[in-house]
Amino acid sequence: MLLQKTSNIIQLGLKELRSLYQDPAMLLLILYSFTVGIYASAHSIPETPYRATLAVIDEDQSTASNRIIDAFQMPYFLKPEHIGLDEMDHGLDSGLYTFTLNIPPKFQQDLLAGRTPSIQLNVDATQVSQAFTGAGYIQQIINTQTSEFIARYRNIESSSIEAVVRMEYNPNLISAWFGAVNEVINQITMLSIILTGAAVIREREHGTIEHLLVMPLTPVEIMLAKVWSMGLIVLVAAIFSLFLVVHIWLNVPLYGSITLFIFGTTLLLFTTTSMGIFLGTVARSMPQLGLLIILLLIPLQILSGGKTPRESMPELIQHIMLIAPTTHFVILGQSILFRGAGISTVWPQLVALAGIGSLFFFSALSRLRKSLQ
Repeated sequence: MLLQKTSNIIQLGLKELRSLYQDPAMLLLILYSFTVGIYASAHSIPETPYRATLAVIDEDQSTASNRIIDAFQMPYFLKPEHIGLDEMDHGLDSGLYTFTLNIPPKFQQDLLAGRTPSIQLNVDATQVSQAFTGAGYIQQIINTQTSEFIARYRNIESSSIEAVVRMEYNPNLISAWFGAVNEVINQITMLSIILTGAAVIREREHGTIEHLLVMPLTPVEIMLAKVWSMGLIVLVAAIFSLFLVVHIWLNVPLYGSITLFIFGTTLLLFTTTSMGIFLGTVARSMPQLGLLIILLLIPLQILSGGKTPRESMPELIQHIMLIAPTTHFVILGQSILFRGAGISTVWPQLVALAGIGSLFFFSALSRLRKSLQ
């Protein structure tokens, strides 16, 4: 009896894999999500300005002002363009310049006299990615050059007490490292829900659900077949992406046990595929399923700690999101892949994923039984 049930589950799962193979749109979605999608997300917010356009209104024409202008170098900034004061507004309005720097008259004289002259920086904030980081870089360059000019030598004396900051796990603070791993987690969640939910809808739209009902199959067998087949596809794609895209293409180091991460991913897939089946029994068509998935994915991706730390969220949101499997998986994934944590550190997250997965599995199973009846 057990062998027969196992055979049924395997055969039904293979049927799901064949159905997916005949769906080029889904295959293209999987391929894009775990390759170009991860790369684009990792580099969506640049760590530094790149070839930013800068115009300078130099009303001082002094050694100090020339030193500041010469400090803006490629590849961060294009060669600064000298303009007049009457050209500044037009250049910003037309998008010719992202930054304009206005150095006032007698700037060097005021510096040497011990006064604190001001330099006006105008930023085109519609260029969000450049404006966000570029303004900080410009301020740092100006402060460095003016300090060195006043000190009359290149190296500023160090104080008797100096704080030395060392970054753990990500020494250069490369946001692409964090963004790539977080996007892998997001894609695992999204695709596992979409694939299983679409599998249920596809059964109903193609009329094959009636074929299953007349066969000696139980709802548990039908559900387990969809869980293992769709989960396996996402798991293989995630491993492929983790090694080839994240580790090799994006050059992100992976410190921890990949085996432990795969085990945690399997528990997450057990949960999210069950959620997909639940949504598939609620929705009556693919458009309805898409709307439900959007409503579910937004809080799962934004509030689970992948975009911003959970500690910065209101305490009520932190407690509510503990029922979300992605919250525990983000903690697990970052602990393993960034910090090299072992099972002694992440076992609470593994237990939480198993518990939440069991809850969603039996809820989806109950809903599937009612749907089949």
